[in-house]
Amino acid sequence: MATFLYKLGRLSFRRRRYVALLWVLLLGGIGYASSAAPAPPADSFSMPGTDSQKAFDLLDERFPAASAEGATARVVIRAPEGEKITDPAAKAEVNQLVAALGKGPQVAGVADPYKANAVSKDGTTAYASVTYKVISTELTDKTRDALTDATDTTRAEGFTVETGGDAVQAEQEMGGSAELIGIAVSAVVLVITFGSLIAAGLPLLTAIIGVGIGVSGIAALGSVLNLSGTTSTLAMMIGLAVGIDYALFIVSRYRAEIAEGREPEEAAGRATGTAGSAVVFAGLTVIVALAGLSVVNIPMLTKMGLAAAATVAIAVLIALTMIPALLGFAGKRALRRKDRKNLKSRADSKDSKDRGLTKPGATHAQNTKPNLGTRWARLVLRRPVTVLLIGVLGLGAVAIPATSLELGLPDEGTSAPDTTQRKAYDLLSESFGAGFNGPLMVTVDTGGTKGAAAAAETVGTSLAKVDGVAAVTPASVNPAGDTAIITVVPTTGPSDHKTEELVKTIRSKASGLEADTKSDVLVTGQTAMTIDFSQTLDDALLPYLGLVVGLAFLLLMLVFRSVLVPLKAALGFLLSVAAALGAVVAVFQWGWLADIVGVDQPGPIMSMMPIFMIGVVFGLAMDYEVFLVTRMREAYVHGARPAEAVVTGFKHGGRVVGAAAVIMISVFSGFIMENDDMIKMMGFGLAIAVFFDAFVVRMAIVPAVLALLGKSAWWLPRWLDRLLPNMDVEGERLHKTLTPSSSPAADGEGRDNDEEERELEPVRG
Repeated sequence: MATFLYKLGRLSFRRRRYVALLWVLLLGGIGYASSAAPAPPADSFSMPGTDSQKAFDLLDERFPAASAEGATARVVIRAPEGEKITDPAAKAEVNQLVAALGKGPQVAGVADPYKANAVSKDGTTAYASVTYKVISTELTDKTRDALTDATDTTRAEGFTVETGGDAVQAEQEMGGSAELIGIAVSAVVLVITFGSLIAAGLPLLTAIIGVGIGVSGIAALGSVLNLSGTTSTLAMMIGLAVGIDYALFIVSRYRAEIAEGREPEEAAGRATGTAGSAVVFAGLTVIVALAGLSVVNIPMLTKMGLAAAATVAIAVLIALTMIPALLGFAGKRALRRKDRKNLKSRADSKDSKDRGLTKPGATHAQNTKPNLGTRWARLVLRRPVTVLLIGVLGLGAVAIPATSLELGLPDEGTSAPDTTQRKAYDLLSESFGAGFNGPLMVTVDTGGTKGAAAAAETVGTSLAKVDGVAAVTPASVNPAGDTAIITVVPTTGPSDHKTEELVKTIRSKASGLEADTKSDVLVTGQTAMTIDFSQTLDDALLPYLGLVVGLAFLLLMLVFRSVLVPLKAALGFLLSVAAALGAVVAVFQWGWLADIVGVDQPGPIMSMMPIFMIGVVFGLAMDYEVFLVTRMREAYVHGARPAEAVVTGFKHGGRVVGAAAVIMISVFSGFIMENDDMIKMMGFGLAIAVFFDAFVVRMAIVPAVLALLGKSAWWLPRWLDRLLPNMDVEGERLHKTLTPSSSPAADGEGRDNDEEERELEPVRG
């Protein structure tokens, strides 16, 4: 692979104008297609095969006039202090409100609270249900304004009026300041790392082009493939982070090759052949982890994962082709001005030496001071046990909150206390009971024959006797008489564990009721959907882990030709993701640092968060494993001893990996500022996970473990070595092809390494 990528890098360098033009034209073409495409659809939530989804589909088919997918608003009205909502004057005011709501644009209907039995027992509160002909994202500003004006008029008369439902939720603005903040911080880090505006600009430029192509492609295909705005946000988040990182590693290797005296075209080829190989396998691990979300069998997660995986694939292709092309334009200007002067001085000194104008050895008079990566690696190698214990125990302590993880889906009960949605939620809970905000919908289907009314009455009578049921409403029957809906109001709130147990109890009784009534009994509703969602994720977790970790383990064995290194990588990932989940629980569930992060209301963690973090973080964690340890493997294959290889890996890769991690953290942290709770939680979770994995696991635990393992770290059974194809990721074949009769040791480098190895001898002892 290294040889192929070497040739690809040199070809892109020589044909730089065509390569750059091709990517720019591709961006322009896809951008034009996205601008002409219809607006992306709203997030659609479905779980094929679950009871709640079957019931929802049944209602959509049998009750088409109910506008099951249309937006809804629940307007809650409380009478002034000391008055009743049933008083004549109050009743007249509520009737005026209902009439005003019914005149609003796109309104399908308004339920009169006095006719719908929507008045509290104490007579202080009532609510009116408004249904719309379209989904929430298709509501116009005029429609929303009409709803607001009607409630404001009644509120001005002294009534407390609050509104809940998806019709009042403002559309979330996806993107905007988040990625701009990430790009700005990334630019600063790149300038500090490279010391060159040109070198710093290359990763940013290619990452923006890659993300632009990926996100524009999602927008262009959005209406065809039903890809929502959230899908493009995830693709932007992941694509921007990995796009900068992949380009960063190739540019960094190019600068190192130039510093060794190679010509720009040769340096670009070698950088693409070596660092590019690591980019390919790092990208593959991310793609496998994201595409693996398909096994969960939740369409929304599948689309998000595949779209993000496609964007990562584009980032890999751009890093392998456009970066060498842009390096062809930059040449040696990708180096710092100081480094260019030193390079020229070395060239002049060599020329003078060749002509006999300098004393032998004069060019070696100045010793290079070890960089931070080298000093850190030597420190870890001297105290591997101490570093290992501190890293493992520290992450273990941070992971403790994850033991109290509570999963759920966001609802209006988790909205900020000062929002009208949260106030409406609280008013309904106070006046009608905690379970009123999470009613269960029980469908009774007689299979196309009439008799649903009688069957539903039998089912309702039975369910009313179940512990935990506060009320059972009379059945609503469709015109055909073959399907009925019963609303069951629990005594507990939608996120209460007792409500979950009630759903399981009703479903356990369903088989007996089906036999008695000769009908199908299904339970749906927001609470039931949440329970089924969590169960679906729980059932998919182990197969998903097996698929992702198994495939990634094989990929890493191909990369490192080792059994223990991939095993260590997987265990380190589990430790970092556990710590990240602990941090998410502490902030978003317990409320620690909530004001700083911008958490309005602590509550349960979204059900998809654990499996989503496992997928994304695993891919990103393997990025740093591949980039850092590949350099160690390269040094080991080329003759370095184990401890020396660790130092070499940090000498050349530590600074760059650290910069890449800071960039990725800054990109993800920018999304914490989004208003969307899911995006905010994902941004925080991914940022903290990258921090733990890059700076604790990869920078501390990995070298400590490798120091303790010694040569055993690179052990691979002979029979397995024969079975596995040699992908030549470390560039051994490329190295032999390009330098068949020379090696670094021939120039004295081996002697320096021997001295360094003797210095680290106590570690192996």
